[in-house]
Amino acid sequence: MALKVLSALDAAKTQYYHFKAIIIAGMGLFTDSYDLFCIPPIMHMIGRIYYPKFDRHAEDKKRFEVPIDVASTMIAVALMGTVIGQLIFGPLGDRVGRRRVYGVSLVLMVVGSVGCGFSLSTLTSMVFVSLGFFRFLLGMGIGGDYPLSATIMSEFANKRTRGAFIAGVFSMQGFGILFSSLVTMIVCYVFRAWGGNLTTPSELLQSENTAPVPPESDLAWRIILMIGAIPASMTYYWRMKMPETARFTALVEKNTLQAAQDMERVMNVSLSQIREDIETINTPNTRAAFSNTYPLFSQEFFRRHGRDLIAASVNWFLVDIVFYSLNLFQYHAFKRHMTPKSHMNIYDDALQVAKFQAIVAACATIPGYFVAVYMIDYVGRVKIQATGFFFMAVSLFTIAKVNTGNWGSDPSIGFMILYGLAFFFSNFGPNTTTFIVPAELFPARFRATCHGISGAVGKVGAIIGSVGFLWVSREPPHGIGMSHTLMAMGGVCILGFLVTYFFTRETMGRSLEENENVDELTGVCFVRFWPNKLWVNRT
Repeated sequence: MALKVLSALDAAKTQYYHFKAIIIAGMGLFTDSYDLFCIPPIMHMIGRIYYPKFDRHAEDKKRFEVPIDVASTMIAVALMGTVIGQLIFGPLGDRVGRRRVYGVSLVLMVVGSVGCGFSLSTLTSMVFVSLGFFRFLLGMGIGGDYPLSATIMSEFANKRTRGAFIAGVFSMQGFGILFSSLVTMIVCYVFRAWGGNLTTPSELLQSENTAPVPPESDLAWRIILMIGAIPASMTYYWRMKMPETARFTALVEKNTLQAAQDMERVMNVSLSQIREDIETINTPNTRAAFSNTYPLFSQEFFRRHGRDLIAASVNWFLVDIVFYSLNLFQYHAFKRHMTPKSHMNIYDDALQVAKFQAIVAACATIPGYFVAVYMIDYVGRVKIQATGFFFMAVSLFTIAKVNTGNWGSDPSIGFMILYGLAFFFSNFGPNTTTFIVPAELFPARFRATCHGISGAVGKVGAIIGSVGFLWVSREPPHGIGMSHTLMAMGGVCILGFLVTYFFTRETMGRSLEENENVDELTGVCFVRFWPNKLWVNRT
């Protein structure tokens, strides 16, 4: 017999507070994607401001380019901060409570976003040192938000629609990407209107090799970064007003009365219905749940949950390698429709990048999230994740086959459609499910920690994917070229399909406590379908 308060949570009808929790928890993911995806157009602006030398003989893509070591460092420091934030805030959420730590991660995100707009001087080196420091701080806040948002939403949701609610939180990333593009375009439009006649590099005399930019453009990219603090700060009050989740209070703090009182505050249920009596608590099952105190990373933990933790971490690692590489591939996908840099001023250059980023978000990223939200509790996590990995691989292999040229080749319309499909199936697939599954598999006292570990391993994959892509995708002899890079990314997706099919456990339709209490065979055997077959044969 389950605790009344937990049974009431699992059976609760969808109500206003569920949607409110999606917005409150999702705003952290919204800010996360805003801050990570506003960087591509900003790097174009920074390249013009701090690397203004115009080489007429260089390839258009390489004009005003931030050096690859600087660009890769700017990407890596934010992701490394995310890794550390997940490893710190996940365990803190399990020790002192989800709500208490939730506000701290949000404050870090706000401080990091605002700090990114400031630098100690206008010297190029100092600007990048300051930007790198605050992006690391921002990454820590983002990293803390991942396990806490997923855990809070999973513990508030009912078991019928839990997947859709967690996917709804994660889908706020898509709107954050779109919002970052819109903000970038608006800021650039405003500064361009105030800037008067702006010189393009093509208008320079043959004797000139430095493309001038208006001095106020150094303020434009800072404003874009600082605006990312607004949505996060708007939800701080509501995060602090949220009660602790009933599952943490009842199962970790073992205070069932407080859990019932907290639930009564936000759910449409009376205290008399969910308050535990002595007879209910004093059942063998409940006593066993309270006395089940094996420590994290103990032999018993790995026997019960080792496979799930490894599978969740590996899947997240693999999808982030591909997902973050795809974002850096955007320039080549839309190259046919892009104006050369020499025919644009600084604002038009950033506008162009933001425009195509918004197109991908509106046509592929957000629809993928919507389909995932709608289908996740009908089809199941494993099938969606495996299908997503498979079709991502098909898209990437086809792109590599259709366009076998180098970075100088001209992509076709079909190429762009395939690129959009890869994004669609990543979001209607492993990019969403890898966020959901770790929040459903583990005991309440380990839930945020294990989600943080899975996410941290995933962000290591993001570092490998984004930084590695910048170096590996270069033409030989400096790299392996575009086509081979795409083939390698497709191979990573095939590996993700296999790990999902053989090792990932379905969590749909069961309570969190049922997911945690797997049978003995599932805990001992490693491959997902073997234990089920053995159990059927024995019975």
